[in-house]
Amino acid sequence: MQENSSGNKLYNVGISYKKADVHTRSSFSISPENQILLLKEAKENGIEGLFVLSTCNRTEVTGLVEHPYKLISLLCKYSNGSVDEFIKVSTINKNNDAITHLFRLATGLDSQILGDYEIVGQLKISFKQAKKLNTVNAYLERLINLVLQASKKVKNKTHLSSGTTSVSYAAVQYIINNLSDYNSKNILVYGLGKMGKHTCKNLSQYTNNSNVCLINRTEEKAIDFVKSHSTIRTAKHSELKNEIEKSDVLIVSTGASEPTITSQEVSENKNLLILDLSMPNNVSKEVENYNNVTFIDVDELSKITDKTLARRQEEVPKALSIIGNYIEEFNDWIGHRKFTPAINALKRSLKIIQDDEIDFHRKKIKDFDVVQAEQITSRIIQKITTQFAKHLKDEKTSVNQSVEVMKKVFSVNMQTTDAKDN
Repeated sequence: MQENSSGNKLYNVGISYKKADVHTRSSFSISPENQILLLKEAKENGIEGLFVLSTCNRTEVTGLVEHPYKLISLLCKYSNGSVDEFIKVSTINKNNDAITHLFRLATGLDSQILGDYEIVGQLKISFKQAKKLNTVNAYLERLINLVLQASKKVKNKTHLSSGTTSVSYAAVQYIINNLSDYNSKNILVYGLGKMGKHTCKNLSQYTNNSNVCLINRTEEKAIDFVKSHSTIRTAKHSELKNEIEKSDVLIVSTGASEPTITSQEVSENKNLLILDLSMPNNVSKEVENYNNVTFIDVDELSKITDKTLARRQEEVPKALSIIGNYIEEFNDWIGHRKFTPAINALKRSLKIIQDDEIDFHRKKIKDFDVVQAEQITSRIIQKITTQFAKHLKDEKTSVNQSVEVMKKVFSVNMQTTDAKDN
């Protein structure tokens, strides 16, 4: 499947939790600022359709190019990873495989925790950014629109997302499953991004712990958040070290590019359970390796299974069926788009014949009904062009030969968007 006659194909290149651990993924993470620079360079280089997705579980570039190396080189240039390292852990999807991947991604089938729909919001933001910078064409826009429609339908028509299973939920489940007296432990949540908010909400919903403290660099946000979560208290950012010293559990969700928890904040003899929900890890290696620290990162949390996962697995065939229908719709659109120039050329030729014949009979027949003649012949033209379209879309059809025959018969310049045989 190709977008146009230039030979560009749809490629999706990237790394994910499937082949790369959290440290490797962090090397290939692309910051929001670098995503913009990447999109701008792609546009300057004449790449007509491209968007970037970079989350804690994956970094991907999807675009229409002649060769995937163009996308790989951009991804590596604007991250801290090398091409050699990328090749070892990457996945490269082409054409139909790339299309299927995007549908699976947006419906939660490729999430680290099956049915997790958090990726949909991130996909929307990434695509919106690409559209703003004019690196989106009609092909990608149509594709992503259908991808998002499929995601919504899977969520509404199946139980693929039944229960609550996400990294933030898994963190709370880890505490519940591994600390017998978790309701009496002092828990400190550091960072109030999306992950931090979800963690606080899950702590409130699934535990009866009234010893939860929240610290955020922007203190006003933390104060505003706890207004609707009365069981959680806040502390100033300057009190971070003291609060850690009083805590039994530290949940880090700061989402910074460098460690925010170092030996300056945590003493070596402190007994502490640390759950790092950030990517890259926001806890320094030195603290991770303390003898008295139990350190759990995103990859470890993803291993926690929930009883709802069994039910979700049963819903996979339903989700795949829905995806299949949307992929078929997209392929039909591509087929129509591909053959539209040839069909329109045929229709113009038949319209010329129609006009000539109606004009001829109008002059020859006294009471000739022009309106009725136009209606009848227009229906005939529509039937002929519809049959021609079906013929071109048939897998057994030689498109080039068919177009050449129509050229000779009607003496018109007929072409397809990509005049290659299917």
